Amino acid sequence: MGKTIYIVLTDTGTVLSKMIGMYTRKDFNHASIAFDEQLTEVYSFGRKYQSNPFIAGFVKENVAEGIFRDASCAVLSWKVSESEFERIRFKIRHIEQNKEQYRFNFIGLFGVAVNKGIDRERAYFCSQFVATVLNESDLPMFSVSPSLVQPHHFSKIKCFNHVYEGDLHSYLDMARGREERRTAHMSGWKSLVFRILA
Repeated sequence: MGKTIYIVLTDTGTVLSKMIGMYTRKDFNHASIAFDEQLTEVYSFGRKYQSNPFIAGFVKENVAEGIFRDASCAVLSWKVSESEFERIRFKIRHIEQNKEQYRFNFIGLFGVAVNKGIDRERAYFCSQFVATVLNESDLPMFSVSPSLVQPHHFSKIKCFNHVYEGDLHSYLDMARGREERRTAHMSGWKSLVFRILA
């Protein structure tokens, strides 16, 4: 029967995202993996606190709030077997249960810039995390090390179906239903401060 996983590529418009974009020259510079079309269960490596991009690690993301409030996105889907789906979930659950042992691979980002993969134990950046989870779930799809995988690389993989590209909240309105969408709890000025500091 099979299950579906989703890869979510985003551009949050934060200062850090813009800096990465200056190097990659790509529209989307953050990658996450999700287990449902409504994007209620989304995982990645990123900031743990909305106001500080330098305290980062494994995170379960709320894509309806915070830095995602004005984000653009691309949503990709992939049909996998139930056993493949469960292997991916098991891998992510294991990381989540031990998340304090994992770090963000900031040094790895510099490695990508000079095309030299830098692997560190229990340390990932966003796209490295997603590629590693797929690799270790017996679903390898890249000929290069996960430490060299960038978010835009996922959009070039033929097995992925391109579900949507555009405003993230428009997607959430369609997928969740407008009445069910979680509204952001931050005031406008607080959101602006977060984006300036990001």
